Amino acid sequence: MTQQMLDAQGRVLVFDSGMGGLTVAREIRQIAPALQVDYAADTGFFPYGDKSDEALRARLPEVAAALVREARPDVFVIACNTASTLALDDVRARLDIPVVGTVPAIKPAASLTRTGVIGLLATPGTIRRAYTARLIEEFAGDVTVILHGSVDLVRLAEAFAADEAYDARGFAAALAPIFDARDGDTVDTIVLACTHFPLVRAQLAAAAPVGVTFIDSGAAIARQTLRVLGNTALAERAEKAGGRLFITDEGSDHARLVKVCARFGFERVGPPVLLTAER
Repeated sequence: MTQQMLDAQGRVLVFDSGMGGLTVAREIRQIAPALQVDYAADTGFFPYGDKSDEALRARLPEVAAALVREARPDVFVIACNTASTLALDDVRARLDIPVVGTVPAIKPAASLTRTGVIGLLATPGTIRRAYTARLIEEFAGDVTVILHGSVDLVRLAEAFAADEAYDARGFAAALAPIFDARDGDTVDTIVLACTHFPLVRAQLAAAAPVGVTFIDSGAAIARQTLRVLGNTALAERAEKAGGRLFITDEGSDHARLVKVCARFGFERVGPPVLLTAER
């Protein structure tokens, strides 16, 4: 970590459908504590897992634009594999500020493996995306990649983060399809390709065979955010403090989300940011 990173200035808005992107926000704050970081959750369309690709493509550029108008960031970070693999280019075309996306850490995992067999643990949507297949083809063509999509692990991670009751056996159950697959007994590296999953990295590691390394893209996203900020003219603004939480619907207190966000330092909940069609 360089002094330049530590002293970096500007405002960043980290975006996800729910609380998973908090793991990326944490990485950004760790390497650049002087940044003003805000967080946005698309509560008005959560969860993304049960929405069609067409609906998400239509929604994401518009909700991004509405959030940027309200939060006035210098950089918009899509801390969601589903949104990035589906609509990153569309969001970039809609906004007039830099956009940083989330890419599954397939390339570093392929470089790190010693056995030549890696796992990719994601949501079912990320697993089925052509974008993910292209990443594997481009960066992991010489290794075996075992893919598994888990919705249950997302729910488990959220319950854990909120200090709610959960079944600890679920961590081993989420990993079992990888280790039980052909060549699964030689997996030595697993990509956490959902931003929820680093919330329970320690629990997954404890449930995995000794020697398995878990890798995610959070630190890489943070470094890219800093690189982009270095080339960006920062907006003038009266308010300097970060730590705001933006939501995209009204009529619900979202107690679980607000509780977990507060633990990550996002304690000021602003008024709902609604799309024009919703007003």
